Amino acid sequence: MLLVIDIGNTNTTLGVYEGDQLKAHWRIQSDREKSADEYGVLMLQLFAHKGLDPKAVTAVAIACVLPPVLPVFERMAQSYFGVQPLVVTHDLDTGLVIRYQPPRDVGADRIVNAVAAKAKYPLPAIVVDLGTATTFDCISAEGEYLGGAICPGVAISLEALFERASKLPRVSLADPGSAIGTNTVHSIQAGIIYGTAGEVDAIVRAIKKEMQGDPIVIATGGMSQALARYCTTVDVIDELLTLDGLRLIYERNKAR
Repeated sequence: MLLVIDIGNTNTTLGVYEGDQLKAHWRIQSDREKSADEYGVLMLQLFAHKGLDPKAVTAVAIACVLPPVLPVFERMAQSYFGVQPLVVTHDLDTGLVIRYQPPRDVGADRIVNAVAAKAKYPLPAIVVDLGTATTFDCISAEGEYLGGAICPGVAISLEALFERASKLPRVSLADPGSAIGTNTVHSIQAGIIYGTAGEVDAIVRAIKKEMQGDPIVIATGGMSQALARYCTTVDVIDELLTLDGLRLIYERNKAR
C-alpha cells in the first residue's frame, strides 16, 4: 500500500492507496510542535480505526508547504513504516512542463493538483484550491503548468477579522441562510461565504480571458465542499484531488 501525505499550513491530509483505489483518508491538524513519535502513534491509531495493517505500507509520498514539519514526517515514515518517503519537488518527473519562473518556487501542492487535473479531467483546466490560502492553478491544453494566482484563504480572513476588529467574534464557517445577516455572526458568515465565492468567480473569469480554449474549473481543498457550491464558475468539486496527484507522481517516480 501507498501512504500519501499532503502537509498544509493548517491541516494535513493523508490517504492510503491500494493500487489506484483510495482505501482510507483523514484530515489532521498540522502541528509544528508534534514529534515524529507523536505523529507515528497517531498514524497507528488511524490505521487501527480503519482496520488497516501499517506493515502493508511499502511506500510513502509527501507534498509539503510547511518546511519545519517536513523532517518530522520523514522521520515518522522511516521509523513507523520503514520506508524513505518520496518528497514532491519541481524536479521530479511530473509529466508537466512548468512555465512558472523560477520553477522551484511552485508549491508542491500546486504541482500535485496540476498533475491530478491533467490525468483526471479534459484540458485546459483551472484548479481552485480552497485552503489556508486560495490558489488558482492553470494547465494548458498541452499539459503545461502556466502559473496562476494566490490570495488569502477563508481561515486567514476569519482570523484577521477576529484579531483586528475588537468587537467581532470568532465564528464557524456555516451558511447563514441569507446574504443579509440579521446578527453579527450571520453577517460575518454571509460576508465570508459570498465574498469568497465572488472573489473566486472574478479571478476565474479574469484567468479564462487569458487562457486558450474553455478551461474546466475544478475546486479542491478543505473548504471546497463548504464554499464551491456558491461559485458559479466551478464545474466540479474534487476534494481529494491532491491525494490522487501524489499517487500519480509516486507511480512516475517510484524507481527512484
